[in-house]
Amino acid sequence: MKRSAHLKASSLAIGAVLAAAACSAQASGISPKEMADALHAVMAADRTVYTRLIVNRLQNEEKVIKASEHWKDDKALVLPAQMFRFGAEEVAKSKPNFSYTLLSLWPLNKQNSAKTPVEKEGLDFVAKNPGKNFYKEETLGKKTYFTAVYADTAIAPACVTCHNDHKDSPRTDFKIGDVMGGVVLRIPISK
Repeated sequence: MKRSAHLKASSLAIGAVLAAAACSAQASGISPKEMADALHAVMAADRTVYTRLIVNRLQNEEKVIKASEHWKDDKALVLPAQMFRFGAEEVAKSKPNFSYTLLSLWPLNKQNSAKTPVEKEGLDFVAKNPGKNFYKEETLGKKTYFTAVYADTAIAPACVTCHNDHKDSPRTDFKIGDVMGGVVLRIPISK
């Protein structure tokens, strides 16, 4: 119970910081690209810290507890991708002026596949161009968005093992450093 409350509190705190940053950016005239890059830097740092210092250390190095997609039933740690999604869901509740998600060309869960042509184009780009981000405007409904896609790479053995061994994985040859998907971040822009 304590772990669930701690995860929720952490997600709320991160969400509040990201929402405040987005509001501040609009007021100070930061470009959508600069804002997207700043938001992603926070997200990437949190994801890296959780993956390396919590999941990889406790599961793979110290073998204290496992991480599982069925974390409640298994009394385990949430997977890094789940932690990321939970954070995105908490941020969305505060109705910030941006959204983000983790998608992949090789999703373990089909809900995490590209849904728009720009998402697909961005995921293809970051997979084929290591170290480069993808930026493009897209219109969804009647709103125009600045959409950024950042590579999500395998940073720890826990990432590779989980994806390569998962029964629903469409790809089973990931190595440390490989692009496994992408963070898609959208900021509405006026047109």
